[in-house]
Amino acid sequence: MLLTVADVLAIPVVRAGRPEVAGGGSLDRPVRWVHVSELSDVAKLLVGRELILTTGQALSHSDAATVGYLESLAAAGVSGLVVELGTYIRELPPIVAATADRLQLPIVALGEVVRFVEVTEAVHRVIVADQYAELEFAHSVHETFTDLSVRRASLAEIVKTAAGLLDASVVLEDLTHRVLAATARHTATSTLLDHWETTSRLLPDHDANVVPVGPHMQRWGRLILRSSRVPDARARMVLERAAQTLTLHRMVERDRFGLHRQAQTGLIDDMINGRLTDERDALALAATLGLARRARYIPLAIDVAAAIESDPVAHQRRTAAILDAALHGVALAKATALAAPDHGNRVNLVLAVSRTGDLDTVLTAVCTLMLGEIRRVPGVDRAVLGVGAESDSLLDTARELSQAAHVAEVALSLASSAPRPFYRSGDVRLRGLLSLIRDEPGVQRFAETELSALLRYDIRQSADLTRTLRQFLDLAGNKTELAKRLNISRPTLYDRLSRIERILDVDLDDGETRTSLHTALLIRDLTVPGEM
Repeated sequence: MLLTVADVLAIPVVRAGRPEVAGGGSLDRPVRWVHVSELSDVAKLLVGRELILTTGQALSHSDAATVGYLESLAAAGVSGLVVELGTYIRELPPIVAATADRLQLPIVALGEVVRFVEVTEAVHRVIVADQYAELEFAHSVHETFTDLSVRRASLAEIVKTAAGLLDASVVLEDLTHRVLAATARHTATSTLLDHWETTSRLLPDHDANVVPVGPHMQRWGRLILRSSRVPDARARMVLERAAQTLTLHRMVERDRFGLHRQAQTGLIDDMINGRLTDERDALALAATLGLARRARYIPLAIDVAAAIESDPVAHQRRTAAILDAALHGVALAKATALAAPDHGNRVNLVLAVSRTGDLDTVLTAVCTLMLGEIRRVPGVDRAVLGVGAESDSLLDTARELSQAAHVAEVALSLASSAPRPFYRSGDVRLRGLLSLIRDEPGVQRFAETELSALLRYDIRQSADLTRTLRQFLDLAGNKTELAKRLNISRPTLYDRLSRIERILDVDLDDGETRTSLHTALLIRDLTVPGEM
């Protein structure tokens, strides 16, 4: 970080000269270099942000010459002018202070003789040391993220490293503003992520603390710094290097689990192994990954009997297919869950269901749909579910996953598992189809393009036009029924629909437009808890 004019004046050798500010602008101006000169036309040799030391020869002429000299310095962008009195002038002429104030150019008078060479040595020593420190920092950043790339570090570790280097909170999100990884510094994770989507949507891509992640024209996320204390240049360097490492991670891991799945796996692992111990932080992180708040949580494990795969890549892909199928069933049941692959063909889930209604009835419905989808995965011969005790605590539920896995393992070893009811799924709805591809950047980009203008309007105006649009489409455009459901007059409804059309620049009477908007809302339902 560069010294300021005030910092230079605080150096002992300068203080010994009894400096007095004669006029001008802020002393917080940065000083890139210190230059000693008596030339009246020194400005043509400058590049900006220099502090000029002089004995005042250029100020000893006419008022017009003095004003011209000061104006040339201001035009060159100098940080300030320090004048040692006694050699050419005993005091600064009144025109100097008046011109300094007009130009907002700091001018300082020294009442005692100062050895300028000692000033330049002291300042330049600090500047060079600072430049060396910046080079050392840049080298350290490069080595750190290169090591993370070589080790194929996780998303969470890359983000945590960036936050540690900057000593500030850093969040990685996807294109729908879901948090994939976050590290909170100087605040609680729950505070950092509170109302995250609203906060993030109002941060433009060109913000200094926002860096896009992904190859050009194929962006899949954003890295966001939540601090104003970090120097911009240093912050930008770390964020851009972290974004490059994340991009490489995505390219290397393309055939592995998706980023959203990896984030869920990391969260479950942190809860199981005690790295995450604060319930509020756990709930906040889980909510950003799609788990409903204020729910009953159930530990659940899926164990599968399937043909043995000698190819580890093929085995990994089948495990991913089982995981996706399980979450597809959860989505069809309009529940939410965190899921993580375990060893073998096992998948662990933390299931969230409504606190109302009979739990066994709810679980029967959810598990039937899950099993129906899992049995469709090629190579799966048989699947069983192990369920642990429900809890209102997310951390307690995660710690009970081992018990649920044990139940599933035992159930699978039996000659035949007790039959469970299930729903046939030959007629897959659009919501179910979208749940399989909701994490694809292209799908997220489509939903954002369709709805972002309306979502921003609702945030800024504290409106709820998105809900009106959702119910309009759910009722297939039946305005009479919609007015009854919303308990508003038909003219009021027509005004709302008209506003929606203007904001989105669409015609709601057009069938294809309705299909596109409804599809985008379904995608949002699947990625934002509590929206369905």
